[in-house]
Amino acid sequence: MLHAPLFTGCATALVTPMKQDGSLDEDALRRLLARQRDAGMDAVAVLGTTGEPSTLTMEERERVIAAAVEICKGRMPVIVGTGANDTRRAIEYARQAERLGADGQLIVTPYYNKATHSGLIRHFGAVMDACALPAIIYNVPGRTGMRLTPQAAAELAVHPNAAGLKEASGDVQAAEAFWEATGGALPLYSGCDELTLPLMALGACGSVSVVSNVDPERARALTAACLRGDYAQARRIHEALLPLVYALFSQVSPIPAKAALSMMGLCEDALRLPLTPMEEPHRSALQKAMRRLGLIG
Repeated sequence: MLHAPLFTGCATALVTPMKQDGSLDEDALRRLLARQRDAGMDAVAVLGTTGEPSTLTMEERERVIAAAVEICKGRMPVIVGTGANDTRRAIEYARQAERLGADGQLIVTPYYNKATHSGLIRHFGAVMDACALPAIIYNVPGRTGMRLTPQAAAELAVHPNAAGLKEASGDVQAAEAFWEATGGALPLYSGCDELTLPLMALGACGSVSVVSNVDPERARALTAACLRGDYAQARRIHEALLPLVYALFSQVSPIPAKAALSMMGLCEDALRLPLTPMEEPHRSALQKAMRRLGLIG
C-alpha cells in the first residue's frame, strides 16, 4: 500500500510559549502560528517534542490545538503530537485532536516503559484504529530510549491510517533501512535539521523542523529546493543554516529555540521544569549564529 504524504516540504515543530509564571501564553502562541502561516510553511506540528507536551494538561492541549486549527487550517495541515507511553492516554490525545479539527497526528514510540516488538505494533495499531487521523510514526530513540526497527516500520506501513515516518535518530543508515523495508510505501520525513538535505536526497519528502521556528523562510526554501531537484541551492541554504542548527541543539531542545524566539521578541524565555533557560556559553553562540543570518541585530 502506497500512502500519500500528509504534506511535502517543511513542517515546523512549534514551541509552546509560556509566561514566566508557567502559564500558557496564548497571545504569543497565536503570534507564532500566524508567523508560520504567513511564511507559507507547508505544515505545522504542535505538541510534539518541541512543544513540551508532557507538561501540558488536557485542557491546555485543547487550547493549543484549537488555536492552531483556527489560525492555520485551510492554509496548511495541522498535525498534533499524540504520543504517550500509556496507550489509553495516546488514544485520548488522538481523539481530542480529531474532534478539534486537526489534519493529522504524530505518534512517538512509547518511552520509559518501552515495549516489545509485538507491544509496539499493538500500541501504534490501537492509536491508529481509534480515529481516522492520518498518522506519522515518530522514531526518536535519543528521547524515548526505544528504537523503531525496519521490521516494525514495514508492519505498520500496511495500516490504512499510516501516513509517514519521522526519522530523528540522527542516523542516515537507519533512514535508508526504513526506506528499503517499506519499499518506499511510507513517506519519510527528516526529524533532524542537520540531516534534511541528505535524507531528502535519499527520497524523503520533507522535514519536521525545529530551526523553522526561528528562520521559517530559509528552512522552507531548503526543502523546496530539494523537492525541485536544485541540490546546489539546497546545499547553499543548508550550509548557511548549519551554525544556527547546531546552536539550537547545543542544549536540550526546545531550550535554545525558546531562547532564540525570546531574543527576537516573539515569546518569553520561559519553560516548565525540568527544563530551564539556556546557559552560557551556549547562549552567546546562539546569538552569534542568529546575527550572522540577520535574525537579530
